[in-house]
Amino acid sequence: MASIVLVTDSTADIPLEIRKKLGISMVPLKVNFGDQTYLDNITLQPGQFYEKLTSFNGHATTSQPSPADFYEVYKKLTDEGHSVISIELSAAMSGTYQAATIAKSMLEAESNVDITVIDSKSASYGYGRMVVLAAEMAKAGASKEEIIAEVHRLRKELRLYFLVDTLEYLQKGGRIGKASAVLGSLLNIKPILSVDDEGTVFPLEKVRGQKRAMARIAELLETDFHDKPVNLTVASTPGYIAGVSEITELLRKQLNVRQFQETEVGPVVGTHAGPGTIGIFVTPAD
Repeated sequence: MASIVLVTDSTADIPLEIRKKLGISMVPLKVNFGDQTYLDNITLQPGQFYEKLTSFNGHATTSQPSPADFYEVYKKLTDEGHSVISIELSAAMSGTYQAATIAKSMLEAESNVDITVIDSKSASYGYGRMVVLAAEMAKAGASKEEIIAEVHRLRKELRLYFLVDTLEYLQKGGRIGKASAVLGSLLNIKPILSVDDEGTVFPLEKVRGQKRAMARIAELLETDFHDKPVNLTVASTPGYIAGVSEITELLRKQLNVRQFQETEVGPVVGTHAGPGTIGIFVTPAD
């Protein structure tokens, strides 16, 4: 039986050491500063990115991988005799999933390959956790059907919240209007962002002040999980230590955290959310 390998894209924000340990292949998105283009988490690391972002006068943009980018990775793995599970950024947010499915179709037209592409309907470590779980199951010898069923279960049970420090980047990216951004900044509004069942980012609530926003996220999670054991991941932008420590301490007090992990909000997500963004990802513990 062919061994199962995992493929994902760079917006899963999976730390390099975990990808290496579990043999996860990563296809990068691109970040553009004017006429300069970088490969997310390859030629541009999070620390470098946020330095550039805060000093850049224009509007940084992002672009998805091409089908050829996925084709190259899929072909190498299938030529080695592997079965592939590819879990990608929400199709509602990017054409990355579509590029992956086109690459799969191209390979299927050429030879008998076993590739499954899954729309995570999530972002950042919201689906990074799905990829890691799937890779762990593959290493343990689980079947493809078992892995896919578990990914879909986790997708339903995941709770994901983003807290942004400034409305500037949401406004630059067209997520909110300029008037709303200016008024929100004056009133110290901190929108709590989440992802709906279709994989679309939406403002769940608008709260005045960072501390109140953090307390509200903790309240929402406590309502969902009560005292059940959970796995907690907190993702943040480099250099934003105070906010991360505060929300982590709060959540560990109010939730029954069995496993805790930290990761970084990568360049692509950071382009749209800005410096000081915190992502909170909670799933039931096994």
